[in-house]
Amino acid sequence: MPRLEGKVAFITGAARGQGRSHAVRLAQEGADVIAVDGLTDVASVGYPMATQDDLDETVRQVEALDRRIVASKVDVRDGAGLARAVDDGVAQLGRLDVVLANAGIASFSPAEVMSDQVWDETIDINLSGVFKTVRPAIPHLKRNEDGGAIVLTSSVAGLRGVPNIAHYCAAKFGLVGMMKVLAMELAPHRIRVNTVHPTNVDTTMIQNESTYGVFFPDRDASTVTKEDAAPVFQETNLLPVPWVEPADISEAVLFLVADSGRYVTGAQIPVDAGYSTR
Repeated sequence: MPRLEGKVAFITGAARGQGRSHAVRLAQEGADVIAVDGLTDVASVGYPMATQDDLDETVRQVEALDRRIVASKVDVRDGAGLARAVDDGVAQLGRLDVVLANAGIASFSPAEVMSDQVWDETIDINLSGVFKTVRPAIPHLKRNEDGGAIVLTSSVAGLRGVPNIAHYCAAKFGLVGMMKVLAMELAPHRIRVNTVHPTNVDTTMIQNESTYGVFFPDRDASTVTKEDAAPVFQETNLLPVPWVEPADISEAVLFLVADSGRYVTGAQIPVDAGYSTR
């Protein structure tokens, strides 16, 4: 029996990377999906955001599993837009059981010279956007006799400090505090709330010239290849791997939202190859 048969999951940042991986993995286990993505570039970020074609591919992969999906373009900074997306998805799919607040961005700057724009866009998307994702979903989750599950995508940078990303660390640490409060407030309704904390994940967020430039400051970032970057990324992890795959995070998420995690709430789950232990 599929582990999420008859369930519906709301996923942000679903057009590619971890978000798509989560949508497909949960669909494999029987879930229908409400998927949103901003699909618009962010000025302070040095790599392109997902496109409509990316979101269409997520739809194709979920539907290929004979599951239903309601997908729309919504920026997580738009609280009203997120509320409409959740309400419309529930109207079409019948219920809501799982929320995966996955959307996020990354940029780099020493704190001393970080601009307001760089700070604000990261906090608005990575922290406030998560709150705006969860808030309209809570009333739908409360309607379920068996509760539901919320997973916030934090980071190893929500467990330890990392230079050049004070804004990112502030947001990801902030998610832990948000998660702890939500776990307390929602436990009477059998709604479980947890964070996952990935190390570097093999997605566009790290595989781009902007990120390579941080690790190779004395080289033209356009000349750095993924193969060049791998040994440097590996130095951050305790296990001898440069990064993990989106599917690795999806398996942790699945554990948390399925019955396997029915008594796990208020927890910080690292999928970090030992990064936070260094």
